Amino acid sequence: MYFSGLFKKFNRGIIRHYYSYAAEPFHPLPRTPVTLSAEEAIKVVKSGDTVFVHSAAATPTKLLAALANHGKESRLEKVTVCHIHIEGPMEYLKPEYSGIFRDNSFFIGSNAREAVNSGRADFVPIFLSEIPLLFHRKIIQLDVALINVSPPDQHGFCSFGPSVDVTRSAVKNAKYIIGQVNPKIPRTFGDGTIHVSHLDCIVNVDEELPMRYPAKSSPIEIAIGRLIADNLVENGATLQMGIGNIPDAVLSSLKSHTDLGIHSEMFSDGVVDLVEAGCITNSQKKILPGKIVGSFCLGSRRLYDFLDNNPFIVMGDVQWVNSSSLIAQNPKVTAINSCIEIDLTGQVVSDSIGTRMYSGVGGQVDFLRGAGLCPDGGKPILALPSSTKKGESAEIDASDQVDGCSEVPYLKGPAITHYKCHDPNLKFV
Repeated sequence: MYFSGLFKKFNRGIIRHYYSYAAEPFHPLPRTPVTLSAEEAIKVVKSGDTVFVHSAAATPTKLLAALANHGKESRLEKVTVCHIHIEGPMEYLKPEYSGIFRDNSFFIGSNAREAVNSGRADFVPIFLSEIPLLFHRKIIQLDVALINVSPPDQHGFCSFGPSVDVTRSAVKNAKYIIGQVNPKIPRTFGDGTIHVSHLDCIVNVDEELPMRYPAKSSPIEIAIGRLIADNLVENGATLQMGIGNIPDAVLSSLKSHTDLGIHSEMFSDGVVDLVEAGCITNSQKKILPGKIVGSFCLGSRRLYDFLDNNPFIVMGDVQWVNSSSLIAQNPKVTAINSCIEIDLTGQVVSDSIGTRMYSGVGGQVDFLRGAGLCPDGGKPILALPSSTKKGESAEIDASDQVDGCSEVPYLKGPAITHYKCHDPNLKFV
């Protein structure tokens, strides 16, 4: 009862904190956005501006291409472009755009990795749940937001579709919003709603969303997935899956489980399979029971069709979805994530290889912490092959030095390879 009452107090605080910033973009305004081509609309960007770009499956590719052309043709200088992870080509990151654009990424994708590690772009090391605070507190002041939304419904409301994440906080704080209106964007329930009158400009497009199909898992990844599914995931558990082949392999091994729930910053096609198999019901969850809770998605057209007008799914602002104290209120929270290397004291590297940045911590720590706080026995899980593709050990002993620590030994939970389960809760350092 003590923990239950404590978490209820935490939750009330989260709700007050979460809804206390700029005005919500829900109410109709007495104005109508102008409709322009991408090339005309993007001319609002001037030298010295900070531009936010919608991410993942909602990347506004036509606006990004127009931005690159505008920067070169208009001889812009020192335009900062900030985002989580952008899908597709990033023309403005090429060396010839140095001095025109400076990329500022909160999570590094493969298309930005070379620019970051060569010094042409910047990376902000930050938990995913804290990014909205950069906008709300005006630490990063947004001049223009480029977003990708569905066409307005009969009441004038557009949807952020598969990527609510930090976009909701960005549009609440940006001075000027350009909406790429695309009928391929699925309409989702939750926080990803904006009334069309809050857009300053509309660019109509009809283009397919970026897609990512599940990669074929290796025998080692399949073995790790089965080990986790058979030994660590209980019936009625609430799942969070990180990005990668190992979390996908776990999902494919859960077909015999029952009453699973989803509360995860992101999910992909594997969740659709488990819903159709009757394994995911969300019936045991305490936070939005009966609903899948997510913040962004990236997958195939099948996944985006699954999202479209589906009341079974709630897409929330990442500041709320990734709140550790909120996550912990769900039953048997099982956070399944992968990492690059780990040592025997529990120091974990998830975002870098040596001195080179590889990705970012994202929401991994948010959910590992939430699972660790779960009163009924949550499981913060980190999984990795026991060796790298080069045959080098991914497990570092005490005499070696971890290259860069993104999680510390105080986040206790099992580390899984295809050989064994190492639980630091049972060890003394």
